[in-house]
Amino acid sequence: MKFSVFTVMMPEFSPEETASILSKMGFDGVEWRVEKFFEKAGERTSYWGYNRSTIDLASILEKAQEVKSLADRNGLEICCLATYLGVNQKRDIERVAKASNLMGCPYFRVGAPRYDGTVDYNQLYSETIRNVKEVERIAKENGVTALLEIHMGNIMPSAGLAHRIVSNFDPEHVGVIYDPGNMVYEGYEQWKMGMELLGRYLRHVHVKNSAWRKDSAGKWMAESAKLEEGIVDWRQVISNLRAVGYNGYLSLEDFSEQDTTSKLKRDLEYLRKL
Repeated sequence: MKFSVFTVMMPEFSPEETASILSKMGFDGVEWRVEKFFEKAGERTSYWGYNRSTIDLASILEKAQEVKSLADRNGLEICCLATYLGVNQKRDIERVAKASNLMGCPYFRVGAPRYDGTVDYNQLYSETIRNVKEVERIAKENGVTALLEIHMGNIMPSAGLAHRIVSNFDPEHVGVIYDPGNMVYEGYEQWKMGMELLGRYLRHVHVKNSAWRKDSAGKWMAESAKLEEGIVDWRQVISNLRAVGYNGYLSLEDFSEQDTTSKLKRDLEYLRKL
C-alpha cells in the first residue's frame, strides 16, 4: 500500500507548498481537491469554502500539464482528483476525466445523491444508475475510473449500498472510495465483509477517524477524532485490506483539530507502523 493526502486537509497551503511538504515528508502521492471558485464580497471562495490547496475546476484542463509537472518535480503520483460534482453534472465530469487522463491520474471522484427523506430512495437509486451509466461512458472514453465515495447522508453510506450501485457497471471504469471514518456516522458493516463484497470495485481508501460523544445538551453526535483515538481500529482495517489483496493508496483526510504539518507527520508515522 502507498500513502497520499487528500488536500482538503491542507487549506492554508498553495499547491506548490502542498507538493513540497508531502514530498519532504515522504508521501507517495497527492489527492487533489477540485472545485470551482467564484468571487463573493470581493473574495475568492467556493461552495464548500476557500481552500488554497485546490485545483480550480474552471481551468483544470488548461492547467493539467502544469499540475502534472508540479507532482512530477516533487516525486508524487496524482492518485485521485477529488471533485464535489454530482453524478448528473456530466459536462464538468467530462472535463475532469480528460484532465485525469492528461495528468496520468487513474481516478476521479464524483458524488452520489444525498438522502434526507424528502425523495424516495428508489427514485434516487434509479436516477443514479442512469447518470452513472453516462459517467462510466465518459470514464471509459478517457481511460480512467470514476469513484463514488461511501459517505454518510447520501444513498450509499455503506459498502452494501455502494455495491448495489456500482455492481451495475464495469469495475475498470466505476469504483468505490472506502471510508471507514464516514461509516462511524452512518453505514458501518463488518470491514472485511464489505471489502470482500466490493471486490474489484474497491479502488481507493480515505483515512480518518471519528467518535461518538455527547454534546452540551446530552445528545449523542459523531465528530472527527485523532487517527489513533477514534472508533475505527485502523490496525484491523489495514489487516483486512491486506487480506483481500488491496495494494492501492491510503489517503489521509484527517479533520481532527491539530496543527496540519504536525498532524501529517504523526499520521504518516502511525500508518507506517501499522
